[in-house]
Amino acid sequence: MSLTDLRAYIEHLRGLGEIQDVAAPVALDLELGAIVRRCYETRSPAPLFTAFSDHPAGFRILGAPAGLGRQPGRQLIRVAASLDMPLDSTGHDIVSALAGSLDLPAIDPVIVDTAPCFENVTIGDAVDLTRLPVPLLHCGDGGRYLNTWGCIVARTPDGSWTNWSIARMMLLDGRRMTGLVAAEQHVGMVARRWADLGKPMPFALALGVEPSIPFICGMPLPAQVNEAGRLGAFLQRPLRTVRCRTVDLEAPASAEILIEGHLHLDEMAEEGPMGEFAGYLWSGGAMKRPVYHVSALSHRNDAILPVVVAGEPVEENHTAWGIPTAAVILHDLRVAGLPVTTAWCPFEAALHWLVVTVPRDWRRRSGAEGGQQFCRRIGEVVFGSKAGALIPKVIVVPDDVDPTDTKELVWAFATRCHPLEGHATFEHIAAAPLLAYLRTSEKISASTGKIVYNGLPPDEWGEMLPIRASFRHGYPAEIVARVTDRWQEYGFDPVGP
Repeated sequence: MSLTDLRAYIEHLRGLGEIQDVAAPVALDLELGAIVRRCYETRSPAPLFTAFSDHPAGFRILGAPAGLGRQPGRQLIRVAASLDMPLDSTGHDIVSALAGSLDLPAIDPVIVDTAPCFENVTIGDAVDLTRLPVPLLHCGDGGRYLNTWGCIVARTPDGSWTNWSIARMMLLDGRRMTGLVAAEQHVGMVARRWADLGKPMPFALALGVEPSIPFICGMPLPAQVNEAGRLGAFLQRPLRTVRCRTVDLEAPASAEILIEGHLHLDEMAEEGPMGEFAGYLWSGGAMKRPVYHVSALSHRNDAILPVVVAGEPVEENHTAWGIPTAAVILHDLRVAGLPVTTAWCPFEAALHWLVVTVPRDWRRRSGAEGGQQFCRRIGEVVFGSKAGALIPKVIVVPDDVDPTDTKELVWAFATRCHPLEGHATFEHIAAAPLLAYLRTSEKISASTGKIVYNGLPPDEWGEMLPIRASFRHGYPAEIVARVTDRWQEYGFDPVGP
């Protein structure tokens, strides 16, 4: 089922019991953010707010758009629905599908004549961003964040590269925003090309887009790759875009709200702090960031603003950023000729761990002399890639371990990783300054140490593995099937997948 706009997605989720309509007036100051955080932490349905006690009517807010569900066997139901995949898709299924799509030819977007977001248009001095219901999400945030789940569109001056990305944006006033524009990130690279010409960068911010778009915005693709074409390849259909009114760009036609303007790298304003994906808010963490000047604001009638409240796992940074990151790394490792079964960023590790699983015959297939050498080769690929720039710790284990099962992963890490032998360490590796544990000097230098933990059998074992003493691994297949089939006959309650 193709869900080509946010409203269709919401109705689909409502039919699945994954939407909670909140009609009671809610304060944009902290109350809304607290509700969304509690929804993440209890795996409650995504809240759709329709009334605000401290803001006029006319807009709605959808919280936790791609958080986890609590239906047995369907915890990734919102992720699967967003990506047009079967609703019982596992983490393995989604990572495999995303990784596989990277080998498909791009399907570029098509431009349509108009879009619903142009039901209401204001241009120039008439623009007033404060008309939008912009929440104060965390106690301690440096301001109100308008963009937590939107698509930033930017294009190089020569037109050769159109980048879709996602980064937080904080409201300054009715016509200005500021936010993260890191030089090593693609929007920063594009902005630098415009600045080198002495010009600000045209941008569009599309909020409330069709549900698959934030996942491609969070996918760490190489520079010069157009995200829209890659998402088209994954969905096997072109995305619809529409021409903006005041800048020479095309933005997703599905947007509920469309903001246009120019990013000025030479004008700075204080931004932050903000509660972040690692699960912390650092007080006093305001930084000078570039300023976005807005030239047009368009929106649908009764428009819906999607909101993510970053913090302790699991929220959309961990689903819509972590899952695509694992998929790109899986693809990179396979392109490098390394025998890997899957890759996964465990949600609970807040993008600080990547798990790579390998088949029993990895020695024969890789030609590696031993586990440490093999782990080093994995680390060189991961840490040398854009996708692995954030990841500081990699865990390599045999593929009898399910890395999406955190309980099983903890057991495997505890019982298989020797404390002294086989790990591959890397010093002075480029690192994202958002990693939670970095010292100030490491944040400034954007450099730290990284490690690949060796959870492979000792080299002296060869391909031998001990038998796991568990229900799934410790009994013949026919016994497992018989006990599973007769479970209720024994008098037990049904067991979910």
